[in-house]
Amino acid sequence: MNKRIATALIALPVLILTVVLPKLISHPSTKWPFAFLTAIVIGAGIYEFFSLTKHMQLKGDASIAYCGAALLFVAFFVDAPREYPTLLILSLLIFTAALLITQTFRFQADFSKMLAGTGVTLLGVIYVAFLGGYMLAIRNGFENSLVSDLSTKLLGFLFLVVMGADTGAYYVGRSFGKHKIVPKISPGKSWEGLIGGIVLSGALALGASYTFFRELEPIPGLALASTMTVIGFFGDIVESAFKRGAGLKDAASILPGHGGILDRLDSILLNAPLVYYFSIFYFG
Repeated sequence: MNKRIATALIALPVLILTVVLPKLISHPSTKWPFAFLTAIVIGAGIYEFFSLTKHMQLKGDASIAYCGAALLFVAFFVDAPREYPTLLILSLLIFTAALLITQTFRFQADFSKMLAGTGVTLLGVIYVAFLGGYMLAIRNGFENSLVSDLSTKLLGFLFLVVMGADTGAYYVGRSFGKHKIVPKISPGKSWEGLIGGIVLSGALALGASYTFFRELEPIPGLALASTMTVIGFFGDIVESAFKRGAGLKDAASILPGHGGILDRLDSILLNAPLVYYFSIFYFG
């Protein structure tokens, strides 16, 4: 069996269960499995990010990064973006201040490397923990919505569209991809693949609008899915640029056929905030 498919057959049931569990069992504790999974994914993503930076000879500080990620995780868990926006800003301020202070002492032997090390550490936390935290905000941020099980439906839509876009782009690109988009960054990305991703993600979005997510009208759902596919493409090439700078093909090899956690997160990281704020404006 294809490694890519085998890995998906193992990982997808776990993801689906953590997403739909609150709908199956009405109890506050059912939101914890997804939070636990998100914490693992963010932690692994930060580890992979700093592994990449080591290959670039950039001295990021993973220890302070994990502290900042934990601080942001707590803020997102209580839905800081919506309910407690000040808490999210305060978390970022505390982390930034702590980062600057700790790196000042860390680079006493060679201050010429302080700016690069500090910048890499800050980017790692913003890229993985801050953007990734919006997955948790989606899980916990719409419990009081007039739309029943809105958090579950939004997460289902997010992962369905992103994975559909990746699948469509991968297989259409491999079969028909001839016109490369950005060969210097990601040689495998083609216009044909991008179109395949848009078509499949759009079809899945329409399917969602007519099945489990009827509250999302087909046209807005289709527009959101198309936007997510394009944004996911940019998220993919950003991560590809990181890997090229590190001289690596994949961020890691933890997921056979898929690479590392970052290789699966790259499209989700930029799309989770989009889905979150779209939902606030669309559903109120």
